[in-house]
Amino acid sequence: MTAQKSEVATLAGGCFWCLEAVYQDLRGVDTVVSGYAGGDVANPSYEQVCTGTTGHAEVVQVTFDPDEISFKELLEVFFTIHDPTTLNRQGGDAGTQYRSAIFYHSPEQRNTAEETIAELATVWDAPIVTELTGLKEFYPAEDYHQQYFQNNPNQPYCTAVVAPKVAKARKHFLAMLKA
Repeated sequence: MTAQKSEVATLAGGCFWCLEAVYQDLRGVDTVVSGYAGGDVANPSYEQVCTGTTGHAEVVQVTFDPDEISFKELLEVFFTIHDPTTLNRQGGDAGTQYRSAIFYHSPEQRNTAEETIAELATVWDAPIVTELTGLKEFYPAEDYHQQYFQNNPNQPYCTAVVAPKVAKARKHFLAMLKA
């Protein structure tokens, strides 16, 4: 992948371990970095974000080749692997740090996200509460959060929550998986 072709997407949909594990499997995705965005504290720690007082969400920053996978396709995966109708919650994970959000990087990403949300509004039984806002700052999470599922597949949260989401994504998006 050449640097000129790369684009970046920043997405929040609950625990970043889940999102990271799913997006790492997709063709056209170069890197996935877990981190924090949307808050008011510079360089927050995981412990600070977990308090829910920094305003940050757990996010993944996905670097991808738009010739291999589009931003729209990334959003299709995003809206399949989390519930965009639950405010500040994904399953047992509750708090603003687990909110559904798209932090767009360009007017084109914003337009694509708005169109996708409008299309999906007819599919979901409840209103979509996904926050749509421009990315101001992204802070990578601590090293031990990176490639967490890959490095800790037998950790209880991974077996109970992450693995089922990965399996669902692999089944649903088989044609989009890396070879």
